[in-house]
Amino acid sequence: QVQLVESGGGLVQPGGSLRLSCAASGRIFSGNTMGWFRQAPGKQREQVASISIGGIINYAASVKGRFTISRDNAKNTVSLQLSSLKIEDTAVYYCNTSPLPLYSWGQGTQVTVSS
Repeated sequence: QVQLVESGGGLVQPGGSLRLSCAASGRIFSGNTMGWFRQAPGKQREQVASISIGGIINYAASVKGRFTISRDNAKNTVSLQLSSLKIEDTAVYYCNTSPLPLYSWGQGTQVTVSS
């Protein structure tokens, strides 16, 4: 079974930056569009970014211009660079295939933006 492990979260002030990383135990990234998702307290999980096998990238309007998604198929990783962070970006961030999440969700990594 595939295991997804997210890392890189933390506590930052508004305007700060973080780089999140997702690693998979199996080689799945080379054959799937990958996405980053987030879930804030009391809200549904939402996709914030995705990157296809061919490198086509989509961002949610709320993060466009501030977040950057990238992938390294050889290393079976996908990253998310978060900049100009806002309080409303506070959430647990997860990775999975996109648009449909085909694998069990990992633990996620907590991003907290606070003054």
